Amino acid sequence: MTDLDLTNPELESESELAFEGALRPRSLGEFVGQTKVRGQLQLLLTAATMQQRTPDHILLAGPPGLGKTTLAMIVAHEAGRPLRMSSGPAIQHAGDLAAVLSSLVPGEVLFIDEIHRMARSAEEMLYLAMEDFRIDIMVGKGAGATSVPLDLAPFTLVGATTRSGLLPNPLRDRFGFTAHLEFYADSELEQVLERAARLLDLRIDRDAIAEIAGRCRGTPRIANRLLRRVRDYTLVHGRPTDGSEMARADVASVRAALDLYEVDSLGLDRLDRQVMTTMLERFGGGPVGLNTLAVSVGEEAETIEAVVEPFLVRIGLITRTPRGRMATPEGWRHFGLRQPGVGLTLDDL
Repeated sequence: MTDLDLTNPELESESELAFEGALRPRSLGEFVGQTKVRGQLQLLLTAATMQQRTPDHILLAGPPGLGKTTLAMIVAHEAGRPLRMSSGPAIQHAGDLAAVLSSLVPGEVLFIDEIHRMARSAEEMLYLAMEDFRIDIMVGKGAGATSVPLDLAPFTLVGATTRSGLLPNPLRDRFGFTAHLEFYADSELEQVLERAARLLDLRIDRDAIAEIAGRCRGTPRIANRLLRRVRDYTLVHGRPTDGSEMARADVASVRAALDLYEVDSLGLDRLDRQVMTTMLERFGGGPVGLNTLAVSVGEEAETIEAVVEPFLVRIGLITRTPRGRMATPEGWRHFGLRQPGVGLTLDDL
């Protein structure tokens, strides 16, 4: 009988948070990939330390799961500064931002995730705060309202965004350094997986790591998630043959685990395949409009456009045309279907 209280979810959630935190690198030296960005950040932080000043404001832009939050934590750690974390959706009024800024201690690093989703009034307050380390607070209403300046402690803002194009130019220009994170190569993902496997005490073959890396969509977050599923499968179904307590994950167990969770050889999941098969079988490969496609698979159009479509376009399975989405010849081949003999028209070019 175990002492774990199954009616109390706090133990599991705290363990899960600790588990996620353990996989995050703590320094730029441990961080895998993004070589140019790491070198630029190292120079920026070293120069700030030599001049005994707070580092310039930093904007981290790129798709989800590439390490923006981890890099923000590393910036605070490398600079030896405390870290305050918030998010754009949580800052819906200028007063929300004023409360955060006024409570910062000198040199603190403020991380705002999804910064493009902040309220416009908060963005405008941030302009002055980033440049002059002060904000103006309106006291009173109507004709008797007055503006009271409030000085702020020097701080470093680290903003993260998945859609940098939605940031207004005045805000984007106030960042001293903008880093654009790129998708990872398979070799870099293998390094991420090897490090995570060591932290998980998971014995795994090199070719098994390569098999996982090829299905990670170039994203470390997905790599760590799939590795955990492989670990679970190996723990449940593995049978050590060398007398050790932990089984070794091989290519067969990796393929069995990922097949169980419906992740195919390209990294397509259930929704990706549903979108593709609907486009191929029901609409003859397209062109098909986004809303029609979303209704056909029972998902929101925003989910298809923001989550599914970018990856399918990036790996060349679909293409966007003025008349809608179309499957490419590679998309037909991946699903083992024969493409109808219809070429592109001038409207599609």
